[in-house]
Amino acid sequence: MSLLGEHFLSIDQISLDEVEKLFALSDQFLPVANRKMIFRPLEGAVLGSLFFEASTRTRVSFEAAFNRLGGSVCSTTGFTFSSMAKGESIYDTSRVISGYVDILVIRHPDKGSVAEFATATNVPVINGGDGPGEHPTQALLDLYTIRTEFRRLGKSLAGSHILFVGDLKYGRTVHSLIKLLSLYENLHVTLLNPPELTLPGALLDIVSRRGHRVDTCHNLASVDGKVDIIYATRIQKERFSDESIGGYTQDYHVNGNFLSQVGDGHTVLMHPLPRDSAHEANDLSVSLNKDPRLAIFRQTDNGIPIRMALFASILGVDKQVEREFRPVGWWTPRAIGPGDTDFSAI
Repeated sequence: MSLLGEHFLSIDQISLDEVEKLFALSDQFLPVANRKMIFRPLEGAVLGSLFFEASTRTRVSFEAAFNRLGGSVCSTTGFTFSSMAKGESIYDTSRVISGYVDILVIRHPDKGSVAEFATATNVPVINGGDGPGEHPTQALLDLYTIRTEFRRLGKSLAGSHILFVGDLKYGRTVHSLIKLLSLYENLHVTLLNPPELTLPGALLDIVSRRGHRVDTCHNLASVDGKVDIIYATRIQKERFSDESIGGYTQDYHVNGNFLSQVGDGHTVLMHPLPRDSAHEANDLSVSLNKDPRLAIFRQTDNGIPIRMALFASILGVDKQVEREFRPVGWWTPRAIGPGDTDFSAI
């Protein structure tokens, strides 16, 4: 499908061919994302950034990407500062805001809510996360990161071993990414999670039906072989209702010992963030911050070119790329993203 003028609500909407086109466009945007060039095809356009749930990276990344394309942003954060606190419906909110802006990015705590916004508006809507449902743009930047890291390492995604660890029941980033990865061939997917936080059955069926090997385990010792990617997630405590999680043990604590047991010098370590840095949380350890295999900050940096490419494709300015680039006129850091990592230390 063409993304021109369309909503982007689920990773199911996009094929691998379309992903590759989006990635090629993202590559072209790297000089702008890395603050070397200026490109302003969206000057005069306005983004409505509606985040009814806490967000740092996703919200700022979307808004920065739109700004770097020359557009302006109108934003609201949380229910408290919206008319929904007065009882306004999703339909009314969506219809009203679409009269003010050219495109909407929406995050909402309820699964399916962003799609409900999309039914009430005549401007494109992008899903910035709908509760435990999906986070399609995170999946795109995650896959773009994997592609970039594997290109550096001379590896292929087809045939690779990917370990997902943590809260796989409510982790919407995993839900979108695992569907996207399953479009490739011959993957070995290992799911390491507490028994209460298992990947939804419908997603397991998709991965298995597409011919991939899937192992489910609840302790580190059960992971079969070395892995190419570790994708860690925190416990999504904000999604819980009556669940009581008593088994989030050291088996899910991604630290140096964890990495030495299932990884090697070429393992890529990822996390969608935020990570819970409390010691008892058993999330991705801050002790790995200086390890060059840790790709989490390269992941976040990649959110800018990916979201720029998505905006450009939906709003139809993708054909103008590079024709109107011009150098920046302000001081910029010496290195941004992968350029600030010393891979020789591995």
